[in-house]
Amino acid sequence: MRETTTYTVVGMTCAHCVASVTEEVSEIPGVEDVQVDLASGAVAVTSDQPVSAEAVKAAVEDAGYQIA
Repeated sequence: MRETTTYTVVGMTCAHCVASVTEEVSEIPGVEDVQVDLASGAVAVTSDQPVSAEAVKAAVEDAGYQIA
């Protein structure tokens, strides 16, 4: 069952920010796709299994940003 959850990330200002967040979140087991909208800060995480909000928060923080 594919599941997509959208989070709002604050602090992203450029394409490098988007790449960093995408890379870190993509490493979470089960994550199949990460779509980041820089303008709104929306990060849509699609996975083939449930992914905990804590895992996404940790990955975003590893990239240097925060979940709003």
